[in-house]
Amino acid sequence: MALTQELQVILFKPQGSIDLQGGKTLSEQMARVVPQAHQLWVIDLTEVNFMDSSGLVPLVKGLKAARQSGCRLVLCNVQAPVRLILELTQLDSVFEIFHTYEDIFTTVKDNSLMLAG
Repeated sequence: MALTQELQVILFKPQGSIDLQGGKTLSEQMARVVPQAHQLWVIDLTEVNFMDSSGLVPLVKGLKAARQSGCRLVLCNVQAPVRLILELTQLDSVFEIFHTYEDIFTTVKDNSLMLAG
């Protein structure tokens, strides 16, 4: 008998700036989701044009919470100003970053990606 686990996608789409206030909003949104194994948390940054150091806190906390629960957290559609902050802090090597939302699923399908759990 084969047991398959459905991949559950949780999508976060912050808008504007992820600064102290925007970061607080993102943290509150992520806190409302109970992390479960086999979830894929996607933070789509298409509409985020600015992030400062206080905006990194919810991203790092979200990544930590996801990993502790056996989830996977990825970023996509990272705009140049936000990418610069991630590169300067070397968090671009910590987060999985995809060019587009669709790229996430192409990679998942092509590599039969398994979630930690």
